[in-house]
Amino acid sequence: MGETETDAGVRAACERGRALRSSVPRAAHGAWEVEEGRPGPLELLDEQAQQRLAYLVPERYLRMSASPFAFFRGGALAMAADLARTPATGIRVQVCGDAHLANFGGFASPERHLVFDINDFDETAPGPWEWDVKRLAASIEICGRNRGF
Repeated sequence: MGETETDAGVRAACERGRALRSSVPRAAHGAWEVEEGRPGPLELLDEQAQQRLAYLVPERYLRMSASPFAFFRGGALAMAADLARTPATGIRVQVCGDAHLANFGGFASPERHLVFDINDFDETAPGPWEWDVKRLAASIEICGRNRGF
């Protein structure tokens, strides 16, 4: 029995994946160091505040001060600035842009099946798929520590 077009496509996709893993190994995603001269999170928040309604900025900061996880949730720009300097495979997707635990939930499908998916798309943009995975993983760590797990 010969190889089907589907088999050939799967094989080609696997080969492309292996090539990407060679150029950007998994271990490259596990290391991060503070870049010298990078703007700090508070500087980025102050810069971002210039584009927001001034009377709402204090409320935003108050909400972010509630916990480390609340700060993380409100500070997507700071993480994006850091992630922009990390390795990426070059595979771009429409990222959530703010993938964290609180932006996921359970929903009923039309067939009445439970579906777990993202529920917040207000920060969506084209970007490296790795960003959403790293932000979601960081949120699990921060939330777990914040709750004493």
